Amino acid sequence: MLNLVSQPSELSVGLVTKDLIFSTCVFLQDANIYCNHTDDSLTSGAAEATPEAATEMEQTKDLPVTPQKPGPMVVQGNNKNPASEKLERVRKWSIATYKCTRQALSEKLGRGSRTVDLDLEPRLELLKDDRQRYDNVTKLAQTLANQLAQFSVTQKTLGDAFSDLSVKTPTLHVEFGVNAEAQKFLSKSGESLTAAINTFTSDMNTLINKTIEDTMINAKQYEAARMEYDAYRVDLEELNLGPRDAITLPKLELAQKDFQTQRERYQSVRDGLSVKVKLLQENKVKVLHKQLWLLHSAVAAHSLSCQNFLEQNMRQAGERLNDPSVDASSWLEES
Repeated sequence: MLNLVSQPSELSVGLVTKDLIFSTCVFLQDANIYCNHTDDSLTSGAAEATPEAATEMEQTKDLPVTPQKPGPMVVQGNNKNPASEKLERVRKWSIATYKCTRQALSEKLGRGSRTVDLDLEPRLELLKDDRQRYDNVTKLAQTLANQLAQFSVTQKTLGDAFSDLSVKTPTLHVEFGVNAEAQKFLSKSGESLTAAINTFTSDMNTLINKTIEDTMINAKQYEAARMEYDAYRVDLEELNLGPRDAITLPKLELAQKDFQTQRERYQSVRDGLSVKVKLLQENKVKVLHKQLWLLHSAVAAHSLSCQNFLEQNMRQAGERLNDPSVDASSWLEES
């Protein structure tokens, strides 16, 4: 009875072996599906193990096989942990932020040194000043356009009132008619001038809020790169002034590497901004040259057309007023 229990039959051994091989293959497939970054060698090994497992099943029919319990399997990965990579990025960002904050505070307190580009930074300051002046001119022009639009509406309303009085007052038909024509013409000419000023302000807003603003965004990026470059430069200078031993040499090498990386980034941002400022200067001159001449032409045309119309209108009014037949006799003379 004991021998029967301790020695498994051939049928039971074969069943156990089949279950073991089947569960192993299923586990390998699940592991391959779950771990997308697992090496391809694991899949090929599982595929090659299938015929060997079938051969082993045939051998179990003749030889007794001791059943084995499935043990833990080790799946090889690429040694990259997303959590550790994210933690490393956060650590580097924290260090860079601390360095930049310290550099900014030292500059504001007047204790730290900063890198100054004598060619680029004066042009940036001039561009900021020009932007403020252009913005002020644009706001004034927009105010003028709004006032002209209201003035034109009032003139048109006044001209309609004069026309109505000219019809209802036959004795003053000429006088009311002359003023009605003048106010209506001035109103129409004022609308044309208002449209020209609105075109000028629209193009100026595009220049200020899009073209120049885009360069200002690059200037902020340049300032951030300059700040970070100076922060790593100061760290390297402090390490160079200290003692050099087995502990400080690795730190010095790492600081030198970080400084070189920040220097290349700073130079790249500076060169790109310098080119953009030059292109902006050329574009700004072309846009302003065109828009200023268009605005001046619109103002001149408005003034000249009004002057010519008023002079002609005055001559016609004078001829009518000098006509003796126009003046009616007084009721005292008739009596």
